[in-house]
This record gives sequence, C-alpha cells and structure tokens, in this order.
Amino acid sequence: MSTKLHIERYCHIKNSTVSLNGAPLFEIASEDFLTFIKAAYKELDTKYSKFFKMDNLSKLAFLAADVLLKEDTSLSEGEKNIAIVLSNRASSLDTDRKHQASISDPKNYYPSPAVFVYTLPNICIGEISIKHKLFSENSFFIFETFSADLLKVYTESLLKTNKAEKVLCGWVDFDADSYEAFLYLVSSEGTIEHNNNEITRLYRL
Repeated sequence: MSTKLHIERYCHIKNSTVSLNGAPLFEIASEDFLTFIKAAYKELDTKYSKFFKMDNLSKLAFLAADVLLKEDTSLSEGEKNIAIVLSNRASSLDTDRKHQASISDPKNYYPSPAVFVYTLPNICIGEISIKHKLFSENSFFIFETFSADLLKVYTESLLKTNKAEKVLCGWVDFDADSYEAFLYLVSSEGTIEHNNNEITRLYRL
C-alpha cells in the first residue's frame, strides 16, 4: 500500500462523556462508571446481549469501537478486514484484583469463570471482533504511557503489507475508578494525516 494513510474518525470516552470526532454524542452527570456506561449503551443503541457480562475494560473498549465501526458502510456486511491494535498501562488489573480477592477468600476459594475469563486484556478485542465480524490481525500492548509512535509504526506495517484494509487502534485503560478510551480508525480515507503529532493531538483533546 503506497497510498498516504489518514485517520478516518476517532472516539473518546472519559469524564462521563462519549464523543466522536470531538463532538459529544452522550454525556451524563455521574462519576460512577457503571451508571455512565449503562446509560451510554442504551442511548447509543449498542445492541449486544453479552455487554453487561463483560468486565469494565471490555465495556469501555467495546463501546468506543462500536461508535466507530457500526456506521462503516465502506466494507461488506460479512467478514471485515479490519485489524485491531490496542494499548493501555494497567492491562486487566481491575479484573485481576477481583479474581485475586475471590481466591484469597477461604469461604469462596473457587472464583467465578465469568470473572476469570476477563483476566487477559485482549479479551476485549475478542468481543469487538465477534460483534463486528473482524478476523484480521490483532494485538494488545502494555505501555507505561500512551505511545503514538509505536501505534503508528505497527498500524502502518499492517496496512502496507496488506494484512488489513483498515486498523482500529488506540488506548483503552481502566483501573479502579479511573477510565479512559481513545480509539481511532486508520485507512487511506479521511482528512487527518496519520502521523505522531496528529495522533498525540487527538489523544490529548
């Protein structure tokens, strides 16, 4: 692929607000994540029966991805050749704590499989892939801070070697009461250049 790459669109979820391309889609006056994400799910017409069984990291990533992908009509209704490259700093730590707490409880030693299944950060990629029929490459990186450079290099490698037509990538982090999602879709379409400065600028909005 020799075509210049661009960011088609981007989504932020933070501070009880969901925004697309910098414009708020949904916001609520609540600091409680579960109250906020449940209300956002209903307002944005997400429609995925497994949503409320997910851990918080997966809910966060899934909702941001759904905002970006559900109106993408440029690809077929069947399998879509969109790769996923996500990153964060806390891995699945929020769920890991719950899993460890159940193991440490002598009265409830055997933890719930519903919790255990989410003790890997890339499980959220699986949920996104199932909903949107994505079967391309995927990776989940753990960084101390957001790294525009690595996301850019890895994304461009996937596209230039024709391993994907588009790449959904970004940062999705959940740890205790702190949460933040910034996902964006990269392809040959769009008006925002795919470079470190633009990725960083959008992340900081």
